[in-house]
Parts: sequence; C-alpha cells; structure tokens
Amino acid sequence: MLKQIILRKDKDRVIHNKHPWIFSGAAESLPPLEEGEIIQIVNHERQLVAYAFYAPGNQIIARVFEFTSSPKDVNAKAYWVQKIRTAFEIRQSFLVSEQTNAYRLIHAEGDFFPGLIADVYNNVVVLQFLIKGAERLQAIIVDAISRLGFEYIFAKSKKVSQLLENMDIPTGWVSKMQGPDRVEVLENGARFIVDFQEGQKTGFFLDQRDARALLAEFSAGKKVLNTFSYTGGFSIYALLAEAEFVHSVDSSESAIMLSEENAALNGFGAPKHEAFAEDVFDYLKKMEHGAYDIIVLDPPAFAKTAKSLINATRGYKELNLKAMQKIKPGGIIFTFSCSQKVSRDLFRKIIFGAAADSGRNVRILAQTTQGLDHPVNIYHPENEYLKGLVLQVE
Repeated sequence: MLKQIILRKDKDRVIHNKHPWIFSGAAESLPPLEEGEIIQIVNHERQLVAYAFYAPGNQIIARVFEFTSSPKDVNAKAYWVQKIRTAFEIRQSFLVSEQTNAYRLIHAEGDFFPGLIADVYNNVVVLQFLIKGAERLQAIIVDAISRLGFEYIFAKSKKVSQLLENMDIPTGWVSKMQGPDRVEVLENGARFIVDFQEGQKTGFFLDQRDARALLAEFSAGKKVLNTFSYTGGFSIYALLAEAEFVHSVDSSESAIMLSEENAALNGFGAPKHEAFAEDVFDYLKKMEHGAYDIIVLDPPAFAKTAKSLINATRGYKELNLKAMQKIKPGGIIFTFSCSQKVSRDLFRKIIFGAAADSGRNVRILAQTTQGLDHPVNIYHPENEYLKGLVLQVE
C-alpha cells in the first residue's frame, strides 16, 4: 500500500488544473517519507486523484506523473516501460529518419516523466536524472531503453540536483557496455561530433533543430555571425545553405575547437568558416557596423532563478541592442531566450525596448520554440522554456 499526501480542501483546484507540481502549502500534513518515494495524492475527501514522486523538504513536495481516480500499479516495471515506449514511438513516427538520428527521447513533464531527460545521439542515449524519484527508477529506465535497441547509455546529473535531491548516481556508463567518448550524429543531414561526456547539458542543443533549419532558408550568399555558438550548430546549417561566410563566437575555447571540427566534418574551413574564443558582448562592441547580414543571438539562460530576473532582463536588452545597432540595414537577427523565468511576453517586451533604443524599424518575421521532441505538457506551461524571434532590421 502506497503512502498518501492529503490535499487541503481549498487546494482541489490544483488537481483539477492537472499541474504536475504540488507545493508544500497544498498538503494537510507532510508524512515522514523517503526522498523520491512514490506516493498517492488524495483529495480532502480521501479520494485518489494522482500518483507522484515525493520530495520532503522541498518547496515542491510532489511531482505528479499520473493523474487518475482509478488505482494503477505504478510500481510495476511494465508501467514505466510503456511510458518510455510511448515517447519513443512518437519520435519514430514524426522525427527520426535517415537524415536525423539525434533527438530528445524523454522530456521530463512534457512526456509525463518528471525528473528525467533522455537524449539520443545516434547509438548513445544520455540520461539526466533531475530528481530522486527518477533516479530510484534507474534500473528500470536503463532496461527499457536497452529494449528499444540502444546498447550505450550514459548518465549525468546536475550538481544542483545532487545537492537538492540527494542524488547518488555518478556520471558514467550505466549500460552493460561502455561506449565511445564522443559520437557523430546527423541532424537534417548535417554532421556533428557530440561530446556528451564533457559538453554542456547532454552535449548538444537539440531543442534548436527547427530554428537552425529556418536559419538555412535565410543564409544563401549572406555574411553570418553566430554568437554563443557553442559547437557550431547554427554555423553548420548556414554553411550548408551556401552562406558567403560564417563567423562563430563563444567564450569557451573547447567549444570553439569543436565548432571548427564540425565545420571541417561538413567540408568547410577558413575563410568560409572562422571561429573566435571571445566574450560575445566584447565582440559585438568592437565589430564594424554593417559587417554582417545575419546575426544569431543564442545565449545561455541569463535567468536561472527569479532573483536573477532583473539582471537577466538587462543582459538580454543590452545584447539585442548591440546587435540592432551594428547589423547591416535590412539585416536579420535570430534572437532567443532559453530562460524558463523569462516568459514569451516578457521576452517580446525586452526586444521591444532594445528596438526602441536602437531607433531603427524592426519587423518580426517569425517566432520559434523548441522542437516536437521537446513536447509541452499543456497543464505545465513552464515546460515551454525556449522562445525565439526572427527580426528584420531596417
């Protein structure tokens, strides 16, 4: 028999709205359960409404993975295997092809599996365990993914998760067989080397696939600047679309080296592609007016907490203002925010402020978000973290 958390009478709307996060103030009392234990959520009338992972001591005390009034055997291996297989079949139906073998397999709440990220890089799957509840299911998860045909499974966990969630899984191979240090992948026919062990996140920013493809449509014959370029995702797409040249800028020397390796892998080198390990703000400040037809602004999350939101807003505005001031008349800016704390509406307002200060006419030509392998649980809008605008600057 699973233990229970009883919701206060005035908090039943939480369940009606199916938001997967239960905050501590919503419970009548907090039982002394283990970190990550699977529990039942019941309403004030003691009726079953959901199953969740428990997290005592956290502001979010429970993360729901199943809303239901009917009992389910959520401790059964088959339950979790089917959840993973369903996510896999969606990707197989709508995304995976001979031209694309890199994608997100599990997107936490977006796939109704809180605390788990699983990214596929060719024949390697990289797992990120974000909460203790997901970590406790490690053996089942690894077995389920192995049954999908993947031999190599590598696990990573964030330091903040290790501290807040008492995580025990060290970074390393969790499959029976150890795989390569790096892996080559295909994305819409573009070739990339992914360093999943030492790279940021799980090694590559899969969420920008659609935006990279959109950039290619603008790039023929253009002079392109890709800032916060990491390992050159946008750069390679622009090069393959026959840009006149592409410059990649990132503060990480290792990322810049890999961007050059990825360019070479696709048949490009200097002067067609040049990469610079520099601070992006410094680079934008010193670059000549009109040097580029297209500028890509894809910074890391400036606002990771609510407290950092004000400074993040200033950072986004400064970054976009510099680009608007310097870009060639009629040029295109691809600008993004992956900060969950920065809403789509707030991001638009920030870009509006930068445009007003630049004194130039600016059109929004397109808006972008994360790809379909990063689905958004409609009851959990926080899952839609990536927003982008394609701007034309007169």
